[in-house]
Amino acid sequence: MGIQTYVNGQLFPKDEAKVSAYDHGFLYGDGVFEGIRIYNGRIFKFEEHIDRFFDSLSVCQIDLGMDRQSLIDEIVKVIKVNEHYDRAYIRLVASRGQGDLGINPRKCTMGATLVIITDILQLYPEKAYQDGLEVIICTTRKIRHDMLNCRIKSCNYMSNIFGVMEVEYVRKLAEAGGGVGPIEGIMLTHDGYVSECTADNIFLIKNGVFITPPEYLGILAGITRQTIMDLARKEGYEVLEDIFTPFDLYTADEVFLCGTGAEMIPVVKIGSYTIGEGKAGPITSKMLQVFRDYANSNGYPVRPDLVESEGKMATAKK
Repeated sequence: MGIQTYVNGQLFPKDEAKVSAYDHGFLYGDGVFEGIRIYNGRIFKFEEHIDRFFDSLSVCQIDLGMDRQSLIDEIVKVIKVNEHYDRAYIRLVASRGQGDLGINPRKCTMGATLVIITDILQLYPEKAYQDGLEVIICTTRKIRHDMLNCRIKSCNYMSNIFGVMEVEYVRKLAEAGGGVGPIEGIMLTHDGYVSECTADNIFLIKNGVFITPPEYLGILAGITRQTIMDLARKEGYEVLEDIFTPFDLYTADEVFLCGTGAEMIPVVKIGSYTIGEGKAGPITSKMLQVFRDYANSNGYPVRPDLVESEGKMATAKK
């Protein structure tokens, strides 16, 4: 049957799923989105993602036309139709809906557009989780949070896309010379502080202390970021939210990125600077396993049989 995509209450083959050319999400990026992961029959941090999605909708004053539980029920239906139960990815997109060619949101009188996609996602190759990533510092700066707050997960991602274009350019140059090149880009605030990457949050580790940029810099309040902070504290590490510059990254013992798509992945090189010993650090490697163990055993169950089977296997191993 192939992957089915949900558009405004109906399912379509993924190649046939469409929205109107007059949809203001298409015309102006007037919409919000959310990315969610599924592991072993569970939707990871489902409630937190739904809360963030509705927060973004609320700030943008987009009326989805359904409550939280109705949305949850629709998402679960799409997952079950596509049988995406492990290491799958859910993408929610809601726009203000169809209007005219003007920018006025009040002209969108036909209701919000809602799209639900489930698919398999591998953002980085598995080898990179063992060997680490090479990244760069982008010259493109993050949009100031007093202009467009990044806590709104909006469909306006042009600054991030320009950052990705920089990464792609540098990687092509590296590949032309027989190298590998960067896979991600670190973005700075307008005054030069590290904020986040084009698609991930960022941490450094120095003397056993985890440091990540604070939310007041206008970063996305990452759910994976918060999970790692909580897990690191449970493991006995000190975790700080504080401002820092690229200098602090260059001199860190370890650096890693995290996000729903990325999960948690080490960084071993930033531009011409080698981080630590140039390989995945011991704390990052340990916490990656801690995170994966946690993600694979916690979440909203959509396949009770997989959850039960996983639990029996864990018991047997003991």
